[in-house]
Amino acid sequence: MKKSLTLFVLAIASQTVFRLRKCFHVDCFWLFAVVAVIGGLRQSATGATLFVNAGGTFGAYSTIGAAVAKASAGDTIYVAPGTYHENVKIGLPLSLVGSGYGRSVINAIGLPNGIYIDGIDNPGLSKVVVTGFTIENANFEGILVTNASFVTVRGNEVIHNDVLVNPNGCPGLPPFESLEGEDCGEGIHLMGVDHSTVANNTSKNNSGGILLSDDTGATHHNLIIANLVRDNVLDCGITLASHPPYTMITGTASSLGVFRNTVANNDSSHNGTQPPGVGSGIGIFDSVPGAQAYDNVVINNEVKDNGLPGVAMHSHALGQNLIDNVITGNLISGNGADTEDAATPGPTGINVYGVSPATGTLIIGNVINDEAVDIATNTPAQVNVHLNDLLGRQIGVDNLEESGTVDATENWWGSPRGPGTRGATTVNGTGVDFTPWLTRPNLELP
Repeated sequence: MKKSLTLFVLAIASQTVFRLRKCFHVDCFWLFAVVAVIGGLRQSATGATLFVNAGGTFGAYSTIGAAVAKASAGDTIYVAPGTYHENVKIGLPLSLVGSGYGRSVINAIGLPNGIYIDGIDNPGLSKVVVTGFTIENANFEGILVTNASFVTVRGNEVIHNDVLVNPNGCPGLPPFESLEGEDCGEGIHLMGVDHSTVANNTSKNNSGGILLSDDTGATHHNLIIANLVRDNVLDCGITLASHPPYTMITGTASSLGVFRNTVANNDSSHNGTQPPGVGSGIGIFDSVPGAQAYDNVVINNEVKDNGLPGVAMHSHALGQNLIDNVITGNLISGNGADTEDAATPGPTGINVYGVSPATGTLIIGNVINDEAVDIATNTPAQVNVHLNDLLGRQIGVDNLEESGTVDATENWWGSPRGPGTRGATTVNGTGVDFTPWLTRPNLELP
């Protein structure tokens, strides 16, 4: 049975990859997601099975935590419909399977988290699967994952967490979370995590949606795919942020890094709006000298109506690494202007702000509309902008840094006669090369 199921899923994977080959060559990203599911199936097929229901009847455990405490590596825990007032801590490889949205509910009111996958106290933790839960009302994150590998968080609803947010910070937040500002960790938080998948979750009405950071170690080679991230009004929808290290655990800043992560096919909308201008749809950020956020891919997302630019990239100091990030194939519209040192002159689709040169930045194949500025650049480096449909209300490309350049050849500006003509967006600033341009749209609006 296990072999036939695996072959069935692999057959589906091969069909999916074949169909996607002509779309930005993202075969490996989708295959990674399918392989992660297969890994979860194999794991669950080799261990014992435990059951949880709210009454503890028919030999089941009455709490999820009790089942986790009795589980061994490779076990699967099935959780029946019901509401469980718990902070579930997982420190060994297992699969935790709920009955679906609104059925298996972890109500973590008054507790730090709904689910904490704890690799700090359990070094080498890997191969944890969490699926099929509604997780709500935690003081901090709904789902927190630290220092773990090959984790799958799939098909969960994470809502109304970060409830302790206030102007004085987050009282009781663990000291290893080193730089939480407008939020207390967001709905789902990966920290020091690698080769993991966050897929098909809904993250709504938290402070922020999904956060990847490096407080306790580098966060890399993760896939954030097909999530609905909306109405997280105090911070960004999806954030990749290099934070100061927590020195008690990481030792030195050499472990910093949020890199080689893929953010694909997500809907990130209506985030960072209260007060206006506190969060982007998708953000890639460096915080302190030594911070590193590089080689990340943001592909095929819908990013709309967020408080800051749809995609924002920030390096705020010298000695940071914000290089070789790729923004491709996204639909971006109706977002806000950037602020403070990264300010843009109006609502902006994509903003590349780098005090440290953001070299190797590639912006390709996006459709951007309903913005005053489609793409803003402000970094002493060349930014490469190609094959985009720049359909905003005014400026297609705005270079705000005199020492920086933009290779903006081969874009559609809204008119076959090129930028600045009737019906087309314009170019602002110096150092922007826009010839030749496309004479028809590269992509069609859905």
